[in-house]
Amino acid sequence: MLFNSRLFILYFLPLVYTGFVILTRWKRNREAVAWLGIASIVFYSWWNISTLPILLVSIAGNFLFGTLLSRFPSKALFIFAIGVNLAALAYYKYTTFFIEALNDTAGLDLYVPSIVLPLAISFFTFQQIAYLSDAYDGRAVEHRFTDYLLFISFFPHLIAGPITHHREMLPQFSRLTSGKGEPGRLAVGMTLFLAGLTKKVIIADPVGTYVAPVFNFSQEGGIPSFSDAWAGTLSYAMQIYFDFSGYTDMAIGLGLLFGISLPPNFDSPFKSRNIIEFWSRWHMTLTRFLTAYIYNPLTLHFTRMRIKSGRSVPRKGKTTPGAFVVLTSIPTMFTMFVSGLWHGAGWQFIIFGVLHGFYLTVNHGWHLLKTRRESWPGTGSRLMAVFSVALTFLCVLTGLIFFRAESVSSAWRILLGMAGHSPFYPVSALKLPDITATQCIFLAVLAIIIWSFPNTGQIMRNYRTALDLTPRVSWMMRIFPSVTWHPTLIWGVATGIVASFTLMRALSAAPSEFLYFRF
Repeated sequence: MLFNSRLFILYFLPLVYTGFVILTRWKRNREAVAWLGIASIVFYSWWNISTLPILLVSIAGNFLFGTLLSRFPSKALFIFAIGVNLAALAYYKYTTFFIEALNDTAGLDLYVPSIVLPLAISFFTFQQIAYLSDAYDGRAVEHRFTDYLLFISFFPHLIAGPITHHREMLPQFSRLTSGKGEPGRLAVGMTLFLAGLTKKVIIADPVGTYVAPVFNFSQEGGIPSFSDAWAGTLSYAMQIYFDFSGYTDMAIGLGLLFGISLPPNFDSPFKSRNIIEFWSRWHMTLTRFLTAYIYNPLTLHFTRMRIKSGRSVPRKGKTTPGAFVVLTSIPTMFTMFVSGLWHGAGWQFIIFGVLHGFYLTVNHGWHLLKTRRESWPGTGSRLMAVFSVALTFLCVLTGLIFFRAESVSSAWRILLGMAGHSPFYPVSALKLPDITATQCIFLAVLAIIIWSFPNTGQIMRNYRTALDLTPRVSWMMRIFPSVTWHPTLIWGVATGIVASFTLMRALSAAPSEFLYFRF
């Protein structure tokens, strides 16, 4: 079931919300939690009911593992529980890829099974691994099974995030109330949902029509022209930006309708001045998970090994090249390798992760050099800030080519086209449509929106949206304070006009998947 589908907007959401309001007004907190849990299971199974047992077994098994680890913290049990989760993820997501890679590299002819990938298995597996880790360390408090079920399966975040943490979600389930603040909560939640729906239907889907022809062309063996390669790549950057931003707004807005705040997951990442900042603003909860459960443990492990070997741990700003490689570069590269593999089973995703690992390593090294010198020419100037944003975006754009392409060779042909190495007679039999003025104007308008306008979190900064979110104040908000959202007549009319147009578009066409659904 898709957030932008007629079924969800006209039937599922009104029914679930009505039942929730009735139960909470009767102060039936446990029943309200159970109602949302059942609704979430129905939401998930609507996609493919054959994969529902996998989700339910995963939830029940990890709840049992977590309970046992909280009471009897056993390292053997912890390793076994993590191994079961990773084995399930590896089987469903990577078996086909590994067998095909083995056939290609070793010249074998092994049977490639047809495995149905359970929806959102990467998201709910990572979420539960974090829970098991905290249970083993004594940082997870035991809860009722219905609470845990809702924590994992809550439909606003189940399919594409945010990846939530038990400490921020489970306590909220005991405080589900209605009455106080109900109209305001409904207004903020629906405004966010409609804003996300507009990004998806009015921006992401239309700009996405420019993407497929170019990448299909390269997949067929053709090298697109300089202009086609850049137009297709920039269009994909805009598509995934507004698609993921739209999903995040819709998820957070839906959570608020039920009195639940989800963590922020998207914060204008294309405005970042470096790759470290980019990953703190793009898929923020994934970065949080990778940092807390992979990068930090690896760094701690290497630090302990260094101490045992008799070498000192360098102080901040005094890191030696050897220490930098061991304590920063290796953990960073491995963490981003995992990130790439998490996003998809394919060599192109591995290259995407390794490429960003290299970016981050260079970024950390640059910061280290800056700490050893008092000042650098041009540091802090507006021109340097613009250059930093442009360079960061160019690096991200290069990574996105591998993220979107169906294969490494296809991505390489896109890069050759962007570099101006397109032959006069492409190999592919496909013919690319001509780039139109409409496409150029559309991309230019989207660029202005991305780099000049405040995001939805900033616009609604005076009201509770994402959990613990403190939005930056943009230059536009300083000059035009009225840009900040308030439940006023003017904002209501403007929202109603945009929402009407968006809903007509959404309900009159077949809904398209969100891009992160395939991860």
